[in-house]
Amino acid sequence: MKAARLVVLGVAIAAGGVAALLAGRSHQPAPQKAAAPVVQLPTVQVLVAKTDLSRGHLVGNHDIGWQTWPKAAANGKFIEQSARPDAIKQFIGAIVRVPVASGQPIYDPMVVFAKGSGFLAAMLPAGMRAVAMEVSPVTSAGGFILPDDHVDIMLTRNDTSADTSHQSGPKLVSETILKNVTVLAVDQAVQEKKGEKAAVGRTVTVEVTPQQAQMLALARQQGTLSLSLRSLRDSQSSTPESVVHENSETAAINTVRYGITSMTTVER
Repeated sequence: MKAARLVVLGVAIAAGGVAALLAGRSHQPAPQKAAAPVVQLPTVQVLVAKTDLSRGHLVGNHDIGWQTWPKAAANGKFIEQSARPDAIKQFIGAIVRVPVASGQPIYDPMVVFAKGSGFLAAMLPAGMRAVAMEVSPVTSAGGFILPDDHVDIMLTRNDTSADTSHQSGPKLVSETILKNVTVLAVDQAVQEKKGEKAAVGRTVTVEVTPQQAQMLALARQQGTLSLSLRSLRDSQSSTPESVVHENSETAAINTVRYGITSMTTVER
């Protein structure tokens, strides 16, 4: 009997061990699949702005730098370190022509390499001139005209050809002499003394062609200049326009006399 019990006990122990072994194997985690290798995209080092650069900003040492960029997303305008390793030194001291956001690639057309010239001379396109003129804020959009706005320039003068025998004073005429002119700068207010009174005026610098610069110089001697601010929708072109007839060498001037508008022409 004792022998039989020992056999049964041994069989039970063996069965329990097999069951425990099978249970341990069933809880083992399933083998994981190997992760697919990450594909490394080709990259290049591109010259970018490290800070926000505003128009007219002088580029310094900490304003630009190299940044890793996907090669497929780099177009031909971007400056790559492999092609121009000295680009940072070349851009130091350049003047920013258009606003550049931090992290945005920067390239040659965005800056002006002044080479010692002043900011205004560097910003002027070839063939254009900068002309300063004194205007009154009261007659120039209330003083809210700012750089990069587009304006029309008007001349108010005495009409020496009009018959003033029946009037107590001279006749005044208002003429639009230039349209869609870009404002380059607006200076601080200046004092214009008239007798015992002082009127506050502003010096506004505009961008015109050489011929239009001569027109403004003559207009300043004839009367008072004022500016009319144009809507953004009417300022799509950056080219100033003289008021001229089509196929004509004469300038057309809108004249307002006692509320009645008429068109006259003068030789340009």
